[in-house]
Parts: sequence; C-alpha cells; structure tokens
Amino acid sequence: MKAARNGQNEERDRNARREPGAARRLVRAEGSVTEMLSTSQDRPDGLRERKKARTRAAIREHALRLFRENGYQQTTVEKIAEAAEVSPSTFFRYFPTKEDVILQDDMDTRMIEALEQQPPELGPIAAVRAATRQVFASYTEADLDVIRQTTALTMTVPEVRARAMDEFTRTIAVISEALAKRAGRPADDLAVRAAAGAIIGVIMSITMPWTGWSSDRQNIEDMFQRIDQALALLEAGLPL
Repeated sequence: MKAARNGQNEERDRNARREPGAARRLVRAEGSVTEMLSTSQDRPDGLRERKKARTRAAIREHALRLFRENGYQQTTVEKIAEAAEVSPSTFFRYFPTKEDVILQDDMDTRMIEALEQQPPELGPIAAVRAATRQVFASYTEADLDVIRQTTALTMTVPEVRARAMDEFTRTIAVISEALAKRAGRPADDLAVRAAAGAIIGVIMSITMPWTGWSSDRQNIEDMFQRIDQALALLEAGLPL
C-alpha cells in the first residue's frame, strides 16, 4: 500500500513537471479568486451606502406625502416611520428631528459637487454663483415639486421656520469646508468663515421674507434668480 501511494505521488510530480502551464493556471485561478474576494469585500460599503440613501429617500418621500395629506401637526414621527417601514429609532438615525426631514435634502451634496467642478481661477463668490446656477439647471420637475412643498412648509410652520436657523448655521460650516478646500486654507480660517457667512447671509436675505410668499414654480425660479443677483452684488462689494 505504501509503495502504491509513493508511486501515485511520483506520477503526480512527473505530470506537474510535464505540464508547468497547469501550475500557472492554478496560480492564476487562485489569484482570480483572491481578487474576487477582495473586490467583494470592497462592495459592502457601497451597497450599505446605497441602502442608506434609499432608506433616507423613502423616509423623506413618505413624510412629505403624509404632510400633504394630513398636515404637518397631525403627522407624527411614528406615522412616518410606519409608512416607510422603519422603526422610529431608525427615523432619528437619519433625521434628528421631524423638522429636519423637511430641511435636510440633497441640495448641499449637489452644491458641493458643483462647487468642486468650478475652475480654480474663479473667486469664492463667483464659484458659488456658477455652482448655484448649475444645480438649479439640474433640477427636474419632480425636484422642483419637492422644493415647492418644503419651502412652503418652511414658510408656514413655525417649528420648521425656527429650525431653519440651525440649518443655516450648519450650511455655513459645509460651505466653509468647500471654500477652504478651494483656497488651500483651514475651514476655521477667518477669511473663509467670513466669506461663507456672507454668502449664506445673502441667501437668507432672499429666502426668509415670510410675507407675500407663494409656492408656484415661477416664484421658485424668481427666488433662485434673486439669489444670483444678490450674490452678484456681494461679489461687487455691495455697492449702494
């Protein structure tokens, strides 16, 4: 028996020597499996991020629908969570408050992406103006419908209006990070913070008058146009 096993081992060794390509194919196959495993290990993060994005979008979509159908005050976080098929604790992982489901959208993400695409020779305000125009041009009719609804809620619901001030503060930090990156400065640099604060202050001056406001499409378009005009004044040094 031992002699037979030794003979089989010698025959296998001779075959391996006669067919070196087989060994190479095995190595390549093993390498391919390793690469596949490595790639598959990279994928879960992307899948998780996409799942999070879908969950966040679903929560927001159901929330806005319930606000339309039942009113803001009558719609609880529990009802939103039930409609989106998540738990209330999951809702709060995505939105700290009920007001935030209205105020926190993807505009910051779109804006930062558009700002990063602007030519480096543009000054900070010129770059923000160009990015704002680019973002507005990217909006679909569905996007504008959501903007109309969320803006109307911000204008008419006191709790949302009060929370909007916190959101503006957060946006200053977001814009500061983006401007600092363009300028090669730290985000807490005085000039960077001042520029970001001035830009958001101009936007607030256009978007926050509460009286005489309507949510029709033309009014939304006019609002973006006024924002651009106000930023142009800031860029020119606010001549009076």
